[in-house]
Amino acid sequence: MHSFAKAGLALLACVLSAGAAGAEPHSYNFSPVNQYNLKVSASFWNPIIRYVSEKSGVRLNLKLGRTSADTTSYVLAREVDFAFTNHLFSPDREKMGWTVFGRRDAPPVRAQIVVPADSKVASLAELAGGTVVFPGPEALIAYKAPYAELLRRNISVNPVFAGNMDAAFTQLFAGRARASGANSQLVETYGSRESKSFRVLWSSAPYNDLALMASPRVPAAEVRAVAQAFLNMRKDPEGRRILDAAAELVRSPQPLGFVAATDADYASYRAFYATAPISLR
Repeated sequence: MHSFAKAGLALLACVLSAGAAGAEPHSYNFSPVNQYNLKVSASFWNPIIRYVSEKSGVRLNLKLGRTSADTTSYVLAREVDFAFTNHLFSPDREKMGWTVFGRRDAPPVRAQIVVPADSKVASLAELAGGTVVFPGPEALIAYKAPYAELLRRNISVNPVFAGNMDAAFTQLFAGRARASGANSQLVETYGSRESKSFRVLWSSAPYNDLALMASPRVPAAEVRAVAQAFLNMRKDPEGRRILDAAAELVRSPQPLGFVAATDADYASYRAFYATAPISLR
């Protein structure tokens, strides 16, 4: 090979090496279900994600859609690698291979149908023919379980979707819906944040809170690193400060933290799908 050709190849190798050294490290998208409005959701999760990225050495990017259904669509389109969700326990979605590694350290939640405390509606039967608002079609706790109960009782309603739980409650208190499907945890925190009072018309059996989950695409070592960062937050002064600020933001009645969990902790979700109307599976 001519000397100038060898020199050219050496120069090319140096350029490629420099480019690789300066490349951005690989990152993963993290999508939590929109439980609050978009501003509150971003303010809640961004400091947590920055902390987990720093402590784990695994770079995470927050990826939020405009609505909870939009956010879940990113997961289904395989644009996301980590999630905080309960939208992946249906038989079809379990085939995607996502695994549970943690959950929020909070009491179980219940699916509910609620009205404002001063509403004249006193029973589920009185909702017949009226509008009932839900956060979105993906929400098992706040839509699928309450709507399944209405179907079971042959109570026909007009379901509408607001995009997230905050927006659903806003429509409820504005009088644009007769009742709302709800997550008991979010009924409590919204009432505290917005000084609103609810009356519960129906409440389900308990379900574990949302799961921290990882896609099968993520190497096991990186899943472990991310899991440890989440699970150790409460033990670390910096992590605890971030969690306490997040809890204050949403007016959580108990300290915020994360604990280890497995797929077995979500058996109640699978039991729901086993008997749910086909349209809700």
